[in-house]
Amino acid sequence: MDKNGDILKNVLLLEARALEQAAGKITESDALHATEIFKDLLATGSNIVFCGVGKSGVIAQKLASTFTSLGLPSFFLHPTEALHGDLGRVGKNDAIVFLSKSGTTEEIIKLLPYLTVDPKKMIALVGNTASPIAKKCGLVLDCSVEREACINNQAPTTSSTLALAMGDALAVLFEHVTGLTKEGFAENHPGGLLGKALRMKVRDLMWNTDECPLLKSSDTLKDVIIQMTKNPVGGCAVVDSGKFVGIVVEGDIRRTLAKNGEGLETKVSEIVNKTPVAIGPDALAYDALKLMEERQHEINLLPVVDKGVFCGFLRLHDLMKEGFTISRKK
Repeated sequence: MDKNGDILKNVLLLEARALEQAAGKITESDALHATEIFKDLLATGSNIVFCGVGKSGVIAQKLASTFTSLGLPSFFLHPTEALHGDLGRVGKNDAIVFLSKSGTTEEIIKLLPYLTVDPKKMIALVGNTASPIAKKCGLVLDCSVEREACINNQAPTTSSTLALAMGDALAVLFEHVTGLTKEGFAENHPGGLLGKALRMKVRDLMWNTDECPLLKSSDTLKDVIIQMTKNPVGGCAVVDSGKFVGIVVEGDIRRTLAKNGEGLETKVSEIVNKTPVAIGPDALAYDALKLMEERQHEINLLPVVDKGVFCGFLRLHDLMKEGFTISRKK
C-alpha cells in the first residue's frame, strides 16, 4: 500500500507530466491564432468570455478573473443561464473559450447554434480534439490527460489543473501581446500591495502643513513642546520666510533637556537638524519606505519638501497602516 506521502507526491508528478505533455502539443500556429484573436479584441474593445459547467465552470470563472485583472474585459457565462437571457451579454465581436474535458458537454452543445461569435474566435480547451465542441471552434488546444490523479480516475484533478494552466498560458500570451507592464497591472489592482507600491504617492499619505507643528528658528524649545503637543506627529518643521530650514524631533528635545534642565528658552536655531533626510510629495510611497528603512539608523518621520518649501510630514506608521512592510536589517 502506498504511503500517504507517496500519494501526495504521485499526484503532483502525474499532473506535472500532463502539463509537460500538453506543452509539447502547442504549435506556433496555435500561438499566432490566439495572438490574432487578442489583437482583434483590443482593436474592437470587445470581451473574452469563458464558458463551462461544473469543475470546468469553476476554472472558467478563475480565468475570466485573470484576464480582467490583466486589462482585457472578461466574464464567465454559464451555458444554461445563457439560454435563459444571459446570451445578451455576448457580442458578435467577442471571443469565447469553452472548457470541457469530454468536449461533449450537453449544455454547451445546446448553446452553440445561438452564438453570433465568429467561429475563428471560438477557443476550445478540451480533452478530445475531435469532439463536437472542438469541431465548432477555430482554435482547439489539446487538454487531454492520460488519467485523473484521483484514485478512481473519476474526479477532475489532472484535467482541471491542465485546463487552468492552459488558460493561464493564454493569459500570459495576452500580456505579451499587449505589452503590459507592472505599472499597467497596478492600474487594475489599486487596493493590492503591488498597486499601492506602484501608484500611491507620498502626498497621498503625508500630513499636510495645517496638521503639522511649524515654528521659526527664533522660537524656543518651549514653543516646540507646545506645538508638538497640539499636533503630535513626531516632529516639528522649522520654516523661515517660507523656506524650509530643518526639523526638530522628540530626541532633540530629550537631549537638550538632559544637558540643561532649564533649557526651555533654548532657541530652535540651536537644536534644529538642518540636513534631515527628506522626500518630495510626488515620490512613490514605496520609495519613501525604502528611504526610511535602508539606513543604519531607522527613520520614523520624513519631512516632505518641494523646491525648498515644506509640504508636510510622512510617518512610517502611516505607511505600515497601508500595508507596506519593512525588513529591518540585523
